[in-house]
Amino acid sequence: MIPLAKDAWPFIALLGGITAAFWYAGCASSSGVLYVFSAIFFMLTLFVCFFFRDPERKVTKGDDIAISPADGRVQFLEDIAHDDFIGGPAKKISIFLSVFNVHINRSPIEGKVAYKAYRPGKMLPAFKSHASEENERATIGVEGPAGRVLVHQITGFIARRIVCRPEVGTPLAQGERYGLIKFGSCTELIVPASAEVLVNIGDKVVGGQTVLAKLKK
Repeated sequence: MIPLAKDAWPFIALLGGITAAFWYAGCASSSGVLYVFSAIFFMLTLFVCFFFRDPERKVTKGDDIAISPADGRVQFLEDIAHDDFIGGPAKKISIFLSVFNVHINRSPIEGKVAYKAYRPGKMLPAFKSHASEENERATIGVEGPAGRVLVHQITGFIARRIVCRPEVGTPLAQGERYGLIKFGSCTELIVPASAEVLVNIGDKVVGGQTVLAKLKK
C-alpha cells in the first residue's frame, strides 16, 4: 500500500460520499443512470488516490548537492542575471509535473527556511515559458552549508492550490517533504551561477533522489 498525502482525504471523503449516494439511490430506484454516475465518481475517487500518492524515498544526500524538489521532466534551463535571495547571478531549472507524476515537494538541500513569499497570479498551462512570471506562485528560500537555493511552486491550467507548510526559520532535512501542488504544475529550482547543473532539458527527474546541481561553497 502506497501512503497518501493527508491533503487527499477531504477529496476522498467528498467523492466517496457522492459515489455511495448515487449507488444507494440506484439500488432504491433500479435506475441504470444513477449506477453510471456512481461509477464515474468512483473512478474520480481512484484518480484522487493515485494523484495524492506519497511513496517513501531513499533520499540522495550531500552538503554539496541540490536534489530535485519534485518528480517530473526538465523543461527549461535558464540563466538569471541577478536574484535577490541568491545574492547574485543564478541558474534556473524548471520541472514540469503532469497529473501522472507524484506531486509531493521536497527540500533540495538541508538547511533553514530563510525566505518565504506568495504571489497570486494566472492559471496558464505550466509548460509555458512565461508561466513562471505570470502564474500563482509560492516560494521558499533555504540556506544551508553550501549556500542558498530557491524553490518556486507554480500552479498550472488544472492546478488550483499550492500547499507550502514551512515558515521562515523552519529547519528542513534534505529531501524532507514540505508541500505539494494540487493537480498539475511546475516546480523550479534556483541555484547560484557557480553551481554545476547536472541535468539536461528532457531529463526525467525523481523528487528527493535525482541530483540536479553540484554546489560550490
